[in-house]
Amino acid sequence: MNTKHLENGYAGIGLINPKFEHNVGAVMRAAGCYRASFVVTTGKRYHGSGADTQSQIKRTPLFKTTNQLLKEFIPHDCVPVAVDLIEGAIPLQEYNHPKRAFYIFGPEDGTLGQSVTGWCRDVIYIPTAYCMNLAATVNVVLYDRLAKGGN
Repeated sequence: MNTKHLENGYAGIGLINPKFEHNVGAVMRAAGCYRASFVVTTGKRYHGSGADTQSQIKRTPLFKTTNQLLKEFIPHDCVPVAVDLIEGAIPLQEYNHPKRAFYIFGPEDGTLGQSVTGWCRDVIYIPTAYCMNLAATVNVVLYDRLAKGGN
C-alpha cells in the first residue's frame, strides 16, 4: 500500500450521535484499515462493540464528548469536512481531499443539519440510489482519500 501521503497529513473521523454500536465498532476497524488518526463520537449511544474485530480501539484514539458539534476536536490547520446527502454537496468522485481533514458524519437516522455543515469548509456526499450505512460511508470516504493520495 502506498502511504506516502500520510507523511504530512492525517484524517480524523467525527461521528455525531451514532445510533448503532456495531457501526462505531466497524468505523474503528475502518480507521485502522485506512490509517485514520483518531475518532470522536458524540451522544450516549456507544459503549463498545464486537464489530471492532481487530481491537483497533487499542491503537486509534476514540474520544467521547457531549458537545454535539465536535468543533473542539478539530486540530489546528485541519479542514472540517461534512459528509451528508444534502443539496449543494460535492460528489465524492469530484472531491480533492485536504491533506489534514476531519470528516464529520451524521447519525444513521438523521442528517447533520446547518448547525454543523454551516461551519465546515467542505460538504461532500457519495452518490447512491439510497442512503448508506454509517460504517459503509466512512469506509468509502476513507478509501477514496487513500486512493487519491490523501490530497
